[in-house]
Amino acid sequence: MKRKRRQAIQGIIYVLPSFVLLLCFSLIPICMSIYYSFMDYNVMTQPKFIGLSNYIKMFNDSYFWVSMKNTLVYVILTVPLQVVLPLVFAAFLAQKLADARLGGLLRSLIFIPVIASSVTVGSIWKIIFAADNGILNRILEVFNIAPINWLGTKEFALLSICIVAIWRDVGYFLVIYYAGIRNISRDYYEAARVDGATRFQQFTKITLPLLKPITYLVVTLGLIWGFQAFDLPYLMTGGGPGYSSVTFVMGIYNTAFKQYRMGYACANAVVLLILIVGVNLLEDVFFKEKKEAR
Repeated sequence: MKRKRRQAIQGIIYVLPSFVLLLCFSLIPICMSIYYSFMDYNVMTQPKFIGLSNYIKMFNDSYFWVSMKNTLVYVILTVPLQVVLPLVFAAFLAQKLADARLGGLLRSLIFIPVIASSVTVGSIWKIIFAADNGILNRILEVFNIAPINWLGTKEFALLSICIVAIWRDVGYFLVIYYAGIRNISRDYYEAARVDGATRFQQFTKITLPLLKPITYLVVTLGLIWGFQAFDLPYLMTGGGPGYSSVTFVMGIYNTAFKQYRMGYACANAVVLLILIVGVNLLEDVFFKEKKEAR
């Protein structure tokens, strides 16, 4: 009995530092955001309870809907490619270059954008996308294509940010998929080859089903990161031109730290939290149904 109690105390001691950090930097801020979302609060004055006024005002705010639309477009454009491209690259590397030095070099090169700071990534791609003498426009000139103002037009600003986000995150998800593919027993593939299965059939009937838990993780991370997109839009376009590339989190930032409407910003943050939780619940249902269907 004493031994079990001692083990329980040791377990609590090990978990306590992480729990304190989670409490201070996640749970308490979430509770405070919910509390202030019902307040008229601008930091300089005492919070004043106004009920659901912030939420009513938010759903009648065109800026809210523009930032929501941009965020949804961002998620729709980035998440599918952040799943498909790493999976294809990982399958190719695992099959063709698993034990070659070139494979390790390629994995390292693809992973470099992941460890680079957002400031570095944004600055480099601003040079590439520059309207005047930008690298990309110079390449287009070789093919007699007129230069494009990638970051200065409403049609291309958000698309350009999505391209950079995909380029940056592919390496992270590739490493996850590569590890998953390498952990699949070779016996499955050898048995499939004996039965006459093609490589495509092996990929669709063996690799994809066995990678479903990893795909769930990749989709979850991609969705969360997509809805929380802030750094690249802020660094590359500042949300412009106009509001064409402003994201939901950038809207919260502008409302809280430029307009000092903290209560209204907290209401936006609560809606974002509900949206992310809701999307992840739908994702759980989708993957659960796929599993049961099998």
